[in-house]
Amino acid sequence: MGYSTDLTDKQWEMIEPVFRSNKGRHLVKHSRRDLTNAVLYLVKTGCQWRLLPKDFPPHDTVWSFYRRAVKSGKWEKAMDLLVKKTREGAGRKDSPAYGIIDLQSVKTALACEQRGFDGGKKSQRT
Repeated sequence: MGYSTDLTDKQWEMIEPVFRSNKGRHLVKHSRRDLTNAVLYLVKTGCQWRLLPKDFPPHDTVWSFYRRAVKSGKWEKAMDLLVKKTREGAGRKDSPAYGIIDLQSVKTALACEQRGFDGGKKSQRT
């Protein structure tokens, strides 16, 4: 493959134990690393599942892997390990602080100030 979203060998070594399982091992057709790289590609590029490049496993297989990993908590655990290592490498030992600003909420808040709390236009009674 060779996408910029692919995990490095070091990154994969760190999270591979999270995805390791002996259950159904004889049924495994695609490597968990390829499946993980496919999900990371989807997340980064924002492409649709069905438009996943052909050098990744089939989209329905990737979706099934991702769904099971999220449901079991493995996906979050693996991503937490990568974030922690990245922050340590950048000299940040503290926990990340997240902040989300929703532009639609900002627009709504401004509109309420202009029109009045009830959402209607301010009446001009004399």
